[in-house]
Amino acid sequence: MLELRNLSLHLPDHELVKAFSMMIAGGEVVTLMGQSGSGKSSLLSLIGGDLAPTFQASGEVILNGVSLLALPPEKRKIGRLFQDDFLFPHMTVAENLLFATPAGSKPERLNQMTTALKQAGLDGFANRAPHTLSGGQRQRVALMRCLLAKPEAILLDEPFSKLDATLRAEMRAFVFDHIKSRGTPALLVTHDRSDAPAHGRIFSIGDGEVRHV
Repeated sequence: MLELRNLSLHLPDHELVKAFSMMIAGGEVVTLMGQSGSGKSSLLSLIGGDLAPTFQASGEVILNGVSLLALPPEKRKIGRLFQDDFLFPHMTVAENLLFATPAGSKPERLNQMTTALKQAGLDGFANRAPHTLSGGQRQRVALMRCLLAKPEAILLDEPFSKLDATLRAEMRAFVFDHIKSRGTPALLVTHDRSDAPAHGRIFSIGDGEVRHV
């Protein structure tokens, strides 16, 4: 479970996000919507651990009983998926996936990588360069790379915004199905309500207030 307790975000001259609380259960995707500059991506950075030093925050972020805000990003066990896939261009698809695979024997890691490709419908793509893949295929690789790191929560920062309408629907289903099947809490930031999972909770952020829609 991912829990935000009385979380607020400040800039030197004003309060960007007023204190709010939220709990996200395992396998649930909660959507946070707002206009550009409302603070939604900054909240993801606060949770993930890469918030710019110009911001100040108060409150708590708790993941499966562990308080996160004092921990460096690499210790938080949080995965990120962005609108850009950020695959390493000098690596093959397999090498990109293996980069995120936890330490283990070589056969174990190769098996996890191969399984991830099959789950993504990309069996046989191991030796392909990222630039030879379609946008949807690249996003699937990016998600599997995220999942191979075994995160305990996932932050989704407008990951569907650069895809066309057909691919958006396909990728939403793909991402949400994997999150649900793995029981991972996820927070989705978007400006497009159609990106939110059906029947999922939606919050809006505006004028510093986070409200349930």
